[in-house]
Amino acid sequence: MHDADPSAAPDWDQPIRYIQRTHEWYDLLGYGNPYRYAHYLEVPFTPLARPLAQSRVALLTTAAPYHPDKGEQGVRSPYNAAAKFYQPYVGDSALDHDLRVSHVAVDRAHAVDDIDAWFPLRALRRAAAAGTIGAVAPRFVGVPTNRSQRHTLETDCPAVLDFLREDRVDCAVLVPNCPVCHQTMSLTARHLEANGIATVIMGAAKDIVEHVGVPRFLFSDFPLGNAAGRPHDAASQEATLALALRLLEHAPAPRTTVQNPQRWAGPPEWRLDYMNAARLSPEEVARRRAENDRIKAVAQGVRDATLAGR
Repeated sequence: MHDADPSAAPDWDQPIRYIQRTHEWYDLLGYGNPYRYAHYLEVPFTPLARPLAQSRVALLTTAAPYHPDKGEQGVRSPYNAAAKFYQPYVGDSALDHDLRVSHVAVDRAHAVDDIDAWFPLRALRRAAAAGTIGAVAPRFVGVPTNRSQRHTLETDCPAVLDFLREDRVDCAVLVPNCPVCHQTMSLTARHLEANGIATVIMGAAKDIVEHVGVPRFLFSDFPLGNAAGRPHDAASQEATLALALRLLEHAPAPRTTVQNPQRWAGPPEWRLDYMNAARLSPEEVARRRAENDRIKAVAQGVRDATLAGR
């Protein structure tokens, strides 16, 4: 028997299995009935109709507009269900915006307040100015994170498609944040591709995106909430978007995944922290269960109010 190579990485230094991690987490909290993530065998694929340098590119996000009346919304603040949104929205791509991720389950322990790490609009505008893409679509689209796959497919995806058709979009870059966000954006990408719009997902939950099945996926092995590059690292963010755009133009077939070669700047042990049931004491489990019940009640109130306002 030979000793292991001392330069080899530890076994846990690999992409987090978010499906398994979330199932174990909610089982520990006592919910049972594990959530079934969407899973498809066939994947629609639309080749880019014209060179990227002549294409109009839309940006899709699961981040939410900041509302000062809805409590703390910093990236490390407690999960804020009051900041959630349940209908697709649009914003002017020519302007800067304050979009937050406090309403979804990003990796708060390793998060940094830098919108460019989860919303690469400024980088996309720079790509247009450099001639890498033809133009940024006049509007970006916010896509709600919804555990109901049926609602996403039957209501939200058609609404997003309508926005992109109105803006005469050729292709789209989709940037999810939390585990369910990755499912939402995967379902959205499939719908857009089936209707003639090429897509690429920039994400950090590899197992979820590949389980759903998408045409093109740029995987960055970073904590959730940093799919557009390392925070406060312009070179990382530029390189990450460049990889996504290259994949958008040159992917040969559906289910093409490219892994970002960049490593997270901090210690690799960050992978052991996110929703790790093994790290909770019984007292902490009880506290987390009570907090989760409160969050669900708040989120349901926001959803009910949204639907009533239609």
